Amino acid sequence: MSGPSDLNSLEKMPEDSYRHLSKSKWSMPFIVFFRDTRHVFKMDALGLEILRIAFPAALALAADPVASLIDTAFIGRLGPVEIAAVGVSIAIFNQASRITIFPLVSITTSFVAEEETLGRASNESATGEEPEKGRIKISEMKGVITEDVVLENLGKGSATKSENKELRQETDLIPSISNSPSGTDSNADKFKSCKERRHIPSASTALVIGGILGLLQTLFLILGAKTLLGFMGVKSNSPMLAPAQKYLTLRSLGAPAVLLSLAMQGVFRGFKDTKTPLYATVLGDGANIILDPILIFACHMGVSGAAIAHVLSQYLIAIILLWRLMKQVELLPPSIKELQFHRFLKNGVLLLARVIAVTFCVTLAASMAARLGSTPMAAFQICLQVWMTSSLLADGLAVAGQAILASAFAEKDYGKATAAASRVLQMGFVLGLGLAVVVGVGLRFGSGVFTKDVNVQQIIFVGLPFVAATQPINSLAFVFDGVNFGASDFAYSAYSMVLVSIVSIASLLLLFGSNGFVGIWVALTIYMGLRTFAGVWRMGTGTGPWRFLRGQRTPQAS
Repeated sequence: MSGPSDLNSLEKMPEDSYRHLSKSKWSMPFIVFFRDTRHVFKMDALGLEILRIAFPAALALAADPVASLIDTAFIGRLGPVEIAAVGVSIAIFNQASRITIFPLVSITTSFVAEEETLGRASNESATGEEPEKGRIKISEMKGVITEDVVLENLGKGSATKSENKELRQETDLIPSISNSPSGTDSNADKFKSCKERRHIPSASTALVIGGILGLLQTLFLILGAKTLLGFMGVKSNSPMLAPAQKYLTLRSLGAPAVLLSLAMQGVFRGFKDTKTPLYATVLGDGANIILDPILIFACHMGVSGAAIAHVLSQYLIAIILLWRLMKQVELLPPSIKELQFHRFLKNGVLLLARVIAVTFCVTLAASMAARLGSTPMAAFQICLQVWMTSSLLADGLAVAGQAILASAFAEKDYGKATAAASRVLQMGFVLGLGLAVVVGVGLRFGSGVFTKDVNVQQIIFVGLPFVAATQPINSLAFVFDGVNFGASDFAYSAYSMVLVSIVSIASLLLLFGSNGFVGIWVALTIYMGLRTFAGVWRMGTGTGPWRFLRGQRTPQAS
C-alpha cells in the first residue's frame, strides 16, 4: 500500500502517467519493454524529443571513431606492422581514457540535467507561477502574446483536443507573462534573463576534475608507455615496439584536451543540447582528416604525423566547446565550497570500478590478439574499430535516454520515465538490426579500404559474422547504460558489470587457448550478451529505481 508521499507524487503526475502506473501494479514489470511497440517510430512529443537529442549525439559520438577509422585507413598504407602497432597504442589510449572519461561524462550529464530541472522549478516557485488549469507556458514567442489570447483560442474550439493538450505541455523555458502590467517590458525581461549565464555547480566541478585527470593521464601514459605495450604483448624484440611507443607518447599529449572536451560535452548533454558538441567534433575531426595525409605522407612523418594530427584536432574541439560554454554557464563558482567533489567522487568510484572491469576485458582481448602476431592483430584492430564504431551509434539513444530520464526522475514524472525508457530501448533494438545488415555487407565488400594485405583480409572475414551478428545485442547494452545512468542507478551498474566481466574474462581465457582468434570473438559476444541481460534484469524485475513499476515507493537517488 502506498504511503502519503507516493500519493502526493502521483497527484502531481499527468493523467496518462497516473493511469499507466495504476495499471502497472497489476502487471509484470517486464512487459514495459513491449509497451506501445507499434509506436516505436511515432513522431509524437516524446519521439521528437528523443530524436532531437539522439541524432546529433550519435553523429558526435561516431565522429571520433570514424576519424580513427580514417586514421587506420591512412596508416594501413604504411604496412601491416605500422597498423598493428598503432592498433595496440590506440587500444591502450582508449582504455586509459575510458577509465576517466566514462565516469566523468556519465555523472556530469545526470547531475547537470537534475540541477537544470530543479533550478527551473525553483525559479517558477519563487515567482509564484505554479502551472494551473487554464495556464500555459510558451517556449517560443514572436511579438507580444498574452495568456488571455491563447486561452481564448483554446476555448474557441478551432484547435483539436490533442492540439490543445500539446499547447498546454509546451516547455517551460519562460513563464506566463500575463501577470505583468506591461507585456512588452515583461517579454524583454524574460528573454534577457534567459540569456544570462547560469550557475551550475556540477559543470564547474566537472571541468576541474577533467583538467586534473587529463594531466595525470598524460604523465601515466608517457612514463609507462613501454611497460603498457609489453603488457599488451609488444615485447622489446617486436618490430611493433618503436612505432607503437612513438604513437602512444605523442597521442598522450592530447589527453587533457580529450578529458576537458568530454566533460563539457557532458554539461551540454545535461542541457539536452547535443548540437553544439556535434559542431565542435565535426570541425575538430575534419581538421584531423585534412592533416592526416599532409603529416603522414607529405611531411614523411609516418605514425608520428597521425598522432600529431589527432592531438591538434582534440585541442581544437576543446577550445570551441569552452568558448560556447562560457556564454551559457558561470564557470567560476562564488566559493570553492560549492564545488561538488564529494558527490562526484562518491558515484565516480562506483563507475570507475565499472569502467575498469570493462577496460580489462576488452584490453585483455586485444592483448591476446597481439600475441597471435602482427597479421591477426591488424585484422582484430580493424574488426574492433568497426564493431565499436557501429555500436556506438546506439550511444546517441543512450544519451537521449539519460538526459530525459534524469529530468523525469527529478520531477518524479515516472510515467514519462517509463515511456522514455521503453521507447529508446525499442529504437536501440531496431537500430541494431539495421547495423547488422550494414556492417555485414560493408565489411565483406569494403575490407580493402583498411588494408590491401590478403592475409589480413582473410582473418577479417573470420571475425565478420561475430562483428555483424552482435549489433542488436550491442545496441541494447549501450542504451541500457543510458537508462541506468538516467535513473542514477550507478551502484547496480558498477556491481553488475564487475560480475559480467569476471565471467567474460574466464570465458576469454578458456576459449582463447582452444580457438585462438575465433575464441576471442566468442568471448566478446558472451560479454555483450551478459551486459544486456543485466539491464533487462534490473528494469524487467522492477527493482531499484524501477520499483514504481510494481507500485512501490522509489528510493531517492544519491
